[in-house]
Order: sequence, then C-alpha cells, then structure tokens
Amino acid sequence: MAGQMLARWLACGLDPARVTVLRPSGRAVADGVRVVTDYPASLPAGSTVLLGMKPYQLADVAASLAPICAADTRLVSILAGTPIADLRRHFPMVSDIVRAIPNLPVGIGGGVIALCADQATSATAYDAVDALMAPLGLAERILDEGQFNEVTALSGCGPAFLFRFIDAFARAGEAIGLPTEQAARMALATVCGSADMAKQAADSPGVLADRVASPGGMTRQGLNVLDADDRLLKLMIDTLAAARDRGEDMARGG
Repeated sequence: MAGQMLARWLACGLDPARVTVLRPSGRAVADGVRVVTDYPASLPAGSTVLLGMKPYQLADVAASLAPICAADTRLVSILAGTPIADLRRHFPMVSDIVRAIPNLPVGIGGGVIALCADQATSATAYDAVDALMAPLGLAERILDEGQFNEVTALSGCGPAFLFRFIDAFARAGEAIGLPTEQAARMALATVCGSADMAKQAADSPGVLADRVASPGGMTRQGLNVLDADDRLLKLMIDTLAAARDRGEDMARGG
C-alpha cells in the first residue's frame, strides 16, 4: 500500500529527491528515490515519516527509528490494527502522529483515506497530512478511532466486495445469454460509468436508481428483486459486519 501511495505522489509531481525509502532488500523503488537498507544517523528537521511495514514489525522498527525522531518529526502510520496510543508508546518524542487507513485505489488517485489524530497532534500537522493525502483520493477525518474497523470494512475491504459484484454482474449477463467476454466488458463499463455519474450528481444513488426506473418497466422489475425484503441491503450489512467483526477479533489477538 505504501508503494501505491508513493507511486501516486510521484506521478503528481513529488520530487523523488525528497523521498528516502528504508527497504532491507535494497531494491529500487522509483527513479530518483533514494533507497537505504539501514537507518540514518538522523532525520532532516521537520521530516514526515510514513510507517508502511507489517504491523507485527512495529516494535523492531521503533527500536531503531524512534531514537532518530525529534519533536518536529511528523509520523503517519498506515499500520492496520495499531492504535495511536501504541504508536505514542513506541515513539515518545514525536508530537504529531496521524493514523491513516487507505484503500487500494489510492494508486490511481481514486482511493479513500480515513485519517485520525489525537489531541496531542497539532491542527497544523493534521492539515498538512490531509493535504498530503489529497492526490490519493477522498480523505475523511474520523473523530472516533474506535470506528476504524467499521471504516476498514467499508472502504478498506470495499474494493474486493465491489470487484466481486462486478464479476457477478458480468456472470449474470452471461447467464441470461450474452457472450462471456462481451458481458464482462459491458458490466465493467456500466459500473464505471454509473459510478462517475453518481459522483457528479446532486442526488443520492438511491434517488438516481428510482429515477432510472420507469413504472412497470424493465429496470423497475429488476429493482423489485433487489429491493424485496431489503435483500441487497441486508446482504451488504452482513458483509460489512463480518469484516468488522473479524477486525475486532484480530485486535484481540484472535
């Protein structure tokens, strides 16, 4: 995920000379980006550090990184299941810590990034991180860090759920008689075009759906199937709840 974010920032004009990536393998990241295999002796004043490793590696990373962080170091963490309180314990010298939960489309500028900070983080730093995330997509500030599992279920896991829907949509088109490849192309284009239309519209998607459906027409007949007993809504609630509950289990070590 960190690689997707960096790729987007670079594509939007970030000077690669301003970026240093710590990568034990030493493999190149992008042209002009400095890659190091060990921690430097110090960080430039006012550095922003993005934590993008596996959450279980936090203690080991902090043991080497925390001593070179200063009060003016800005820390941004995309570590799942790692609350701000844990980050503060590992990085006691850092004043400004922002937790971010991005999803996969950040790499093409169409992502969702949930942001959260505690009262110890300055408004200036929070605004700076918000601005940093702008090229990646929609940045949403979450007031209650305890809702991050819900956020992850909706926007973090959401791309996989939508990919599954697109696949099922295409396969349904095939099932009613369309050629396989044609159904796949048309399903994907329909989803993309409809999403763009919903994004630009002043009305909610629910209103748009009803507007498309003429009384007694084909669309209304299909919507009647989706709407019967709120079956689609219930399916999505069950899907998100299962993802959320798994996140809570993982936080408890399950």
